[in-house]
Amino acid sequence: MGKLTTHVLDTVDGCPAAGLQVSLYRLDGEAATPLARLALNHDGRADAPLLEGSALQPGRYRLVFAVGAYFRGRGRTLPEPAFLEDVPLEFGIADASLHYHVPLLASPWSYSTYRGS
Repeated sequence: MGKLTTHVLDTVDGCPAAGLQVSLYRLDGEAATPLARLALNHDGRADAPLLEGSALQPGRYRLVFAVGAYFRGRGRTLPEPAFLEDVPLEFGIADASLHYHVPLLASPWSYSTYRGS
């Protein structure tokens, strides 16, 4: 059974991004349908898959990570406007029977992602 998971690592402090807010959307042309909104746990992960089983369908998706609010919450002083406020990652799911893991490595100035396992 396929599933979608995520986690975020804070590359400034070298720790999981506990409490970071994440939103998930399904994309259909110009429309973005909200599917989930959550705060990451102490390990920088969602407590459960974002989508799994029949809820995971082939198509385009967007994860939005609230990195600006996260770093402000950790006491970082950011310029106004922040260089990075929300980080949107758009990706496709071609085979809904597979595990799609979308990690984010983030700082107030940069981010990277990859398809994890």
